[in-house]
Amino acid sequence: MLKYGTVKELYLSTKEGNKENPKEIVVDEKGIYNDKYYAKNLNRSILISSNDSYILAKENGIDVPFGSLGENIFIDINPYNLTTGKKIYIGEVILEITQNCTICNSLAKVDEKLPEILKSDRGIFAKVINSGKIRKGDTVKF
Repeated sequence: MLKYGTVKELYLSTKEGNKENPKEIVVDEKGIYNDKYYAKNLNRSILISSNDSYILAKENGIDVPFGSLGENIFIDINPYNLTTGKKIYIGEVILEITQNCTICNSLAKVDEKLPEILKSDRGIFAKVINSGKIRKGDTVKF
Protein backbone atom coordinates (compact mmCIF):
# COMPACT_ATOMS: atom_id res chain seq x y z
CA MET A 1 0.00 0.00 0.00
CA LEU A 2 1.46 3.36 -1.02
CA LYS A 3 1.54 6.28 1.38
CA TYR A 4 1.45 9.81 0.03
CA GLY A 5 2.85 13.04 1.39
CA THR A 6 4.27 16.34 0.20
CA VAL A 7 7.66 18.04 0.17
CA LYS A 8 7.20 21.07 2.41
CA GLU A 9 10.72 22.54 2.44
CA LEU A 10 14.14 21.95 0.87
CA TYR A 11 17.52 22.83 2.33
CA LEU A 12 21.13 22.68 1.29
CA SER A 13 24.34 23.68 2.99
CA THR A 14 26.77 25.77 0.99
CA LYS A 15 30.53 25.33 1.07
CA GLU A 16 30.67 28.68 2.89
CA GLY A 17 28.58 27.20 5.72
CA ASN A 18 25.30 28.93 4.89
CA LYS A 19 21.93 27.19 4.88
CA GLU A 20 19.80 27.82 1.78
CA ASN A 21 16.07 27.17 1.36
CA PRO A 22 15.61 26.82 -2.43
CA LYS A 23 12.36 26.06 -4.25
CA GLU A 24 14.05 23.10 -5.96
CA ILE A 25 17.18 21.00 -5.70
CA VAL A 26 18.95 18.92 -8.34
CA VAL A 27 20.08 15.46 -7.27
CA ASP A 28 22.21 12.79 -8.92
CA GLU A 29 24.05 9.67 -7.79
CA LYS A 30 26.52 11.85 -5.83
CA GLY A 31 23.83 13.66 -3.81
CA ILE A 32 22.51 17.21 -3.94
CA TYR A 33 24.24 19.37 -6.50
CA ASN A 34 25.84 22.48 -4.89
CA ASP A 35 25.49 21.06 -1.36
CA LYS A 36 28.70 21.01 0.70
CA TYR A 37 28.26 17.24 1.24
CA TYR A 38 27.96 16.52 -2.49
CA ALA A 39 30.03 13.42 -3.42
CA LYS A 40 31.24 12.93 0.19
CA ASN A 41 29.31 9.87 1.46
CA LEU A 42 26.83 8.49 -1.07
CA ASN A 43 24.89 6.52 1.55
CA ARG A 44 24.36 9.66 3.63
CA SER A 45 23.94 12.15 0.80
CA ILE A 46 20.34 13.17 1.57
CA LEU A 47 18.69 13.55 4.98
CA ILE A 48 14.89 13.42 5.07
CA SER A 49 12.98 14.63 8.14
CA SER A 50 9.30 14.98 8.86
CA ASN A 51 7.08 17.22 10.92
CA ASP A 52 6.95 14.43 13.52
CA SER A 53 10.51 15.29 14.62
CA TYR A 54 9.60 18.91 15.28
CA ILE A 55 6.41 17.90 17.11
CA LEU A 56 8.43 15.54 19.34
CA ALA A 57 10.93 18.31 20.09
CA LYS A 58 8.12 20.76 20.87
CA GLU A 59 6.42 18.22 23.17
CA ASN A 60 9.70 18.21 25.10
CA GLY A 61 9.84 22.00 25.38
CA ILE A 62 12.13 22.64 22.40
CA ASP A 63 10.61 24.83 19.71
CA VAL A 64 12.94 25.07 16.72
CA PRO A 65 12.33 26.30 13.16
CA PHE A 66 12.17 23.87 10.25
CA GLY A 67 15.63 23.17 8.84
CA SER A 68 17.24 23.13 12.30
CA LEU A 69 17.72 19.36 12.27
CA GLY A 70 20.05 19.48 9.28
CA GLU A 71 17.59 17.92 6.88
CA ASN A 72 17.70 18.43 3.13
CA ILE A 73 14.12 17.40 2.50
CA PHE A 74 11.32 18.19 4.96
CA ILE A 75 8.11 16.23 4.32
CA ASP A 76 4.69 16.06 5.96
CA ILE A 77 4.57 12.26 6.23
CA ASN A 78 6.59 10.15 8.66
CA PRO A 79 9.11 7.89 6.84
CA TYR A 80 10.99 6.69 9.95
CA ASN A 81 9.56 3.17 9.90
CA LEU A 82 10.91 2.54 6.40
CA THR A 83 13.60 -0.11 6.24
CA THR A 84 16.96 -0.01 4.49
CA GLY A 85 16.51 -0.57 0.76
CA LYS A 86 12.95 0.83 0.63
CA LYS A 87 12.35 3.28 -2.23
CA ILE A 88 10.90 6.79 -1.89
CA TYR A 89 9.50 8.47 -4.98
CA ILE A 90 9.58 12.28 -5.04
CA GLY A 91 8.49 13.87 -8.29
CA GLU A 92 10.81 12.43 -10.98
CA VAL A 93 13.40 11.27 -8.43
CA ILE A 94 13.77 7.86 -6.80
CA LEU A 95 15.67 7.62 -3.50
CA GLU A 96 16.65 4.52 -1.54
CA ILE A 97 16.78 4.43 2.26
CA THR A 98 20.30 3.63 3.42
CA GLN A 99 20.05 4.09 7.19
CA ASN A 100 18.25 5.73 10.07
CA CYS A 101 19.89 8.96 11.13
CA THR A 102 21.94 8.40 14.26
CA ILE A 103 22.41 10.77 17.16
CA CYS A 104 24.23 13.87 16.04
CA ASN A 105 26.03 15.95 18.63
CA SER A 106 25.64 19.05 16.49
CA LEU A 107 21.99 19.01 17.58
CA ALA A 108 23.23 19.83 21.09
CA LYS A 109 24.10 23.29 19.76
CA VAL A 110 20.36 23.81 19.29
CA ASP A 111 19.51 22.32 22.70
CA GLU A 112 21.56 19.92 24.84
CA LYS A 113 18.53 17.58 25.26
CA LEU A 114 17.76 17.35 21.54
CA PRO A 115 20.17 14.50 20.56
CA GLU A 116 18.62 12.19 23.15
CA ILE A 117 15.04 13.21 22.38
CA LEU A 118 15.46 12.61 18.64
CA LYS A 119 17.83 9.63 18.82
CA SER A 120 15.50 7.50 16.67
CA ASP A 121 13.32 10.22 15.20
CA ARG A 122 15.56 12.83 13.57
CA GLY A 123 15.34 11.47 10.05
CA ILE A 124 16.51 8.94 7.51
CA PHE A 125 19.40 8.97 5.08
CA ALA A 126 18.89 8.11 1.43
CA LYS A 127 20.91 7.78 -1.74
CA VAL A 128 19.80 8.72 -5.24
CA ILE A 129 18.66 5.93 -7.57
CA ASN A 130 17.06 8.10 -10.27
CA SER A 131 18.44 11.63 -10.78
CA GLY A 132 16.36 14.75 -11.35
CA LYS A 133 14.81 17.75 -9.64
CA ILE A 134 12.92 17.81 -6.36
CA ARG A 135 10.62 20.77 -5.84
CA LYS A 136 8.61 22.15 -2.94
CA GLY A 137 5.12 20.74 -3.28
CA ASP A 138 6.22 17.51 -5.01
CA THR A 139 4.32 14.37 -4.05
CA VAL A 140 6.18 11.88 -1.86
CA LYS A 141 5.29 8.18 -2.26
CA PHE A 142 6.60 5.11 -0.48
